[in-house]
Amino acid sequence: MAGAEASRVGRRLPDPGPPEARTVLLLVDVINPLDFPGAEALTEAALVAAPRIAALKHEMARRGVPVIYANDNFGHWRSDFHQIVQRCRRGRRAAAALVRQLAPGLQDLTVLKPRYSAFDQTPLELLLTRIGADRLVVAGFATDLCVQFSAMDAFVRGYELWVPGDCAAGEAPERHAAALDWMALALRCRVQPAWR
Repeated sequence: MAGAEASRVGRRLPDPGPPEARTVLLLVDVINPLDFPGAEALTEAALVAAPRIAALKHEMARRGVPVIYANDNFGHWRSDFHQIVQRCRRGRRAAAALVRQLAPGLQDLTVLKPRYSAFDQTPLELLLTRIGADRLVVAGFATDLCVQFSAMDAFVRGYELWVPGDCAAGEAPERHAAALDWMALALRCRVQPAWR
């Protein structure tokens, strides 16, 4: 390969960095293989919530709101976000359906998380600070686990919160409802649906 061509191939375009915005849409575990204990119970609710989450993402993008995906690595410690998307795309029918509706776009930001909260052992807080965010819209799976833990950690960091109840899903309707009620009370979080 000629010198000029080799340098062109190895050169990357400069990263413009994250956008600036006061509000961020945080999508929690929406890229999901649905292959863990309890996933059968979550699958139906997740598939119902997915088009609503996709519509919310579209509306937020129209308003210039950046999107951050915070996703479990599902124990695959040598993976990156792209590999998790590909794994889910080739996985169970429901997992592939979620990817078709909710895969991150080129402009979206991604964070892998090792545990329940999107803040725990991740660069999310630094990223939100760089963006200048003080409001989070949190959607995803499961309402009473990763969504609730992420919302709780956002609350203690001073973020204003909205968890649209129709853009989250839990393993059981009563657990979903109880988590929304708790977040509304304890976190002073809006839980009104995005779509009526």
